[in-house]
Amino acid sequence: MSNYGLYRKIENQWRHLATHITPTWKHQYVSYEEMKAMLYQAVEEAPAVESVEEDILKRHFANFDETFFNFCDKELKKINTFYAEKLAEATRKFATLSNELKIALEEVNQKTKSKPHQMLKKRLLPSKKAQEFKLAYSEFYLSLVLLQNYQNLNHTGFRKILKKHDKLLRVDIGGKWQKEKVEASHFFTNRDIDKLIHETEHTVTTELEDGDRQKAMKRLRVPPIGEQQSPWTTFKVGLFSGSFIILFIAVILSAIFYSDIPNNNNDNNAEQIETLKIAFRLYRAPFIFVLFIFLIGINIYGWRSAGVNHVLIFELDPRNHLSEQHLMELAGIFGVVWAISVLSFLYATSLSIPPFINPLVLVVVMIVFLCNPIKVFRWEARFWLLRKIGRMVSAPFFAVQFADFWLADQANSLVIALMDLQFLTCFYFTSNDWMNFKATEHCMEKDFIFRPIVNCLPAWFRFAQCIRRYRDSHEAFPHLVNAGKYSTTFFVVIFATLRNFNADKYESSFDNPYTYAWMISQTISSFYALTWDLRMDWGLFDKNAGENTLLREEIVYSSASFYYFAIIEDIMLRFIWIVSFLLTENKVLSTDFLTSLQAILEVFRRFVWNFFRLENEHLNNCGQFRAVRDISIAPIDSSDQTTILRMMDDDGDFVQNRYNKQNRPKTKKSKDPEKKQLLQAFRSSMNDLTIDMQGTKRL
Repeated sequence: MSNYGLYRKIENQWRHLATHITPTWKHQYVSYEEMKAMLYQAVEEAPAVESVEEDILKRHFANFDETFFNFCDKELKKINTFYAEKLAEATRKFATLSNELKIALEEVNQKTKSKPHQMLKKRLLPSKKAQEFKLAYSEFYLSLVLLQNYQNLNHTGFRKILKKHDKLLRVDIGGKWQKEKVEASHFFTNRDIDKLIHETEHTVTTELEDGDRQKAMKRLRVPPIGEQQSPWTTFKVGLFSGSFIILFIAVILSAIFYSDIPNNNNDNNAEQIETLKIAFRLYRAPFIFVLFIFLIGINIYGWRSAGVNHVLIFELDPRNHLSEQHLMELAGIFGVVWAISVLSFLYATSLSIPPFINPLVLVVVMIVFLCNPIKVFRWEARFWLLRKIGRMVSAPFFAVQFADFWLADQANSLVIALMDLQFLTCFYFTSNDWMNFKATEHCMEKDFIFRPIVNCLPAWFRFAQCIRRYRDSHEAFPHLVNAGKYSTTFFVVIFATLRNFNADKYESSFDNPYTYAWMISQTISSFYALTWDLRMDWGLFDKNAGENTLLREEIVYSSASFYYFAIIEDIMLRFIWIVSFLLTENKVLSTDFLTSLQAILEVFRRFVWNFFRLENEHLNNCGQFRAVRDISIAPIDSSDQTTILRMMDDDGDFVQNRYNKQNRPKTKKSKDPEKKQLLQAFRSSMNDLTIDMQGTKRL
């Protein structure tokens, strides 16, 4: 391979790994790109050798060197200051964690002493308390690894740019400055971070994992490296997705053109339409859930691609959690089952089966899959979801975690699907003959008790969570203000129910006073929710946004246009109810169609909301759910996985992303060894660097 080809390959590899920068630290790394531009500009502006005397050329470069090394001094001071601050912060955190662990162990020891028959047993923390400490230490350990990377990467950055300086200007000043300044600076010579890492490893091994070092290190090596998906999983995603698309087209064509649709009277076209309307309502909820699962899979892909650490934020098991492909596969499977069930309903007469048994079987299958107690079919993920649902439903009685409130927010966007489940329950409990159904108004528009309650439940869950967070934190803002946002939903539902209850008393909806009460409450709710979405949940319209106009200073996703699209989309969909109301009142479209369209659009709005809510939590810890906010992940291709694992492991025991006695760069000049390995990127703009943990120097 030519030198140019090798350079381009290394540059492309670097650009890929450069996405792994910790977003909140990016301004604290050495400004390599700016320094490189200074060097090239100095060379370009230098007088031609043939046209000037040598002294003039030397003065030009001497003046440049004064400016350049003053800039290097400022960069070095910036790095030393930031490193010292982060090291002091890490030291305080370690002391706090150690003190809390010591107190917890002493309490257990006191209880053990009070029971003589347990004196010989090893003192053990309660499982819940031990789990909290394990999570805290894992999170803290990651922050230490990041700081250690910061230490090594900045040294490599200085070495590369100073080598480039000497090469372009044909001098050795850069090398001398490297030895005298960089390798004598605090951020490079300080070894306290190594001690903290070893002490953390020792504490987790001895106190939390009963001396099992392998188990302790498995827990501590938490950076959720991009998982290598098996080709079989990828194949299944494509198989089921493609099958669903084909079956979905078959469902649409059958519903339009097939004439033998089940009904009470085969000659009555009106009854066929009524049958389809009931089936439409029964199948709508499962379809929305399938769509929702698929979109969550896309969310995970987007978070992982951008380096948003959803694994840490949701407190998932970093080595055993569902990837985006697993969720897409699940959505594809249930999508196929849904489509087969609908086709079975449409052709029930030909198949000689009760038509309305099909949607019931579909829903039962989905519920059994979720609640199946046997440890099969992704049981860890299912049990995690069931636990979170339990915590969400009993919101006031448990401390609120990020996943709890996030799930309740998702439920607020699935309220139409939940109301469809209420309709399904009412339909099957009140219909004695599923072959000859009767009117279903009592389960829909004439139900003024259960449907309003179901409509309010998701908002109640979030309202109760906000009250609980206020009770735990004693902070009126944002928790009580956020509770106020969800309370507006109660007024919307109350006035909508009163409007429907009194509809028969008025010739027109606009004669009904509750119509205006509903519209006012809906408008207030929409403005309230929109403001909270943009300002609080997404953290946009920050006055310190700088070049990211109307956004915030730090953004993760690659293009600002994504954010502007999300703002416009959120505004439009928060007020889509106005369009729906006008079209319904003017009988342009049916209520069922508009309700279904609204349900799908709301799921899409929540899908977009998820991207920016987790990004904001990742960058700013705006919900104050985590102790550490500087942890970043990004996808690692299978070709990179071995390299990164080697970086994190050393004979299965230690972290190998720091200098030690063997690989620490020496002050004397030495030739480059042949070995080289890529390390996580420290600056997305440093696209022509290759990080070398063995002290190598190669472009």
